[in-house]
Amino acid sequence: MFFFFVGGLEQQAKQVLKSGVGRCISCGSPADLVEYEKVLKAFFVPVWRWPGKEPLMHCKDCNLFFPQSIAPPPRLPEKESVEAALRCHFCSRQVDASFRFCPFCGSGL
Repeated sequence: MFFFFVGGLEQQAKQVLKSGVGRCISCGSPADLVEYEKVLKAFFVPVWRWPGKEPLMHCKDCNLFFPQSIAPPPRLPEKESVEAALRCHFCSRQVDASFRFCPFCGSGL
């Protein structure tokens, strides 16, 4: 006689404490600081739940839980660098440094 047991232990986010606090260490998308709980499942049915010890970071995209101590800081929007932008000598508009001709007036840079 054989008996197969299908079950396991899983972590689930219980409550979001702070949204977008850091980045995921796996995929780099924004991660939230959450309270979590551990769930024992038997045949895909939750049987027992108990709270986690301390808040963890949770990525919604890849469903990864990781400690806040190893989370990289969130990405800030990048500002345009002054070196990457030049001004046209004829129309005085800002032009990307990789252009050889001004896209506004057509003059050579």
